[in-house]
Amino acid sequence: MRGGRGVRLAAPAIPLEVGPLPPPERTETPDAPSADPFGLDPELRQRILPAVRFLHDRYWRVEVTGAHYVPASGPVLLVSNHSGAVPFDGAMIVTALELHRQRTLRFLYDRFVENLAPVAAFYNKVGGAVATRENAVTLLRMGEALLVFPEGVPGVAKPFGDRYRLRAFSPGFARLALALDVPIVPVAVVGAEEIYPVVGRAEGVGRFFGMPYVPVTPFFPLLGVLGALPLPTKWFIRFGKPIRLVVEEGEVRWQRARHEAMRLRRRVQSMVVRLTRRRRSVFFG
Repeated sequence: MRGGRGVRLAAPAIPLEVGPLPPPERTETPDAPSADPFGLDPELRQRILPAVRFLHDRYWRVEVTGAHYVPASGPVLLVSNHSGAVPFDGAMIVTALELHRQRTLRFLYDRFVENLAPVAAFYNKVGGAVATRENAVTLLRMGEALLVFPEGVPGVAKPFGDRYRLRAFSPGFARLALALDVPIVPVAVVGAEEIYPVVGRAEGVGRFFGMPYVPVTPFFPLLGVLGALPLPTKWFIRFGKPIRLVVEEGEVRWQRARHEAMRLRRRVQSMVVRLTRRRRSVFFG
């Protein structure tokens, strides 16, 4: 194949300022149905589904709970913790919704991915869009489910000793939910932090390739391509009950958004802690 700050499916903190929301662009003509404005290719998604399903079902043996909390239709924001150095977490959340709710989950990706043209083109075809306020608004107004990672790059760049300690959430997703009155479904992912135990970041090398950094693990780059293989950990993904945000009388919307971002971070952190406590082994669950 998640925001916003959900192959890289991450999205940075999006500066979603409150203001007039533009309508989505229409590409519909009298002779042809409307095309997806971001280039989604449903046939390509189906062709790669066996590969990502192998990762989901066999390699990481993802145990999914709470998927029924995600609405079967209509706009919704999925807000998740972020981890894994190379964020396969987004791919597994997308796959979980495909398998358990038969729903196409869209996602936002970092602007730097545009420097990697083949990767950006692939992301667009499997459901992604560059992380901008306008793109997020368009997708939600199209009635899509949208995955965002409010931790952004700091979430995937955490050192191994800080695993499962969530970074601050950008309030952009909360501003978006308030502006468009869409529900938020919190998502917790456990297992991804250990697929690449990050012990350092080669930021200079990353900048050379147009990326924020290249992760350094006990196996990469020491073991070359072999060291780039993710470890076969056991994963858990938990979807929480939907939340609706409201502004209290006399309250400024941006203040409410900042408060709700902190509150949702605590909720996702609590979900993550519960999942980590229930497992007995990183590799066997």
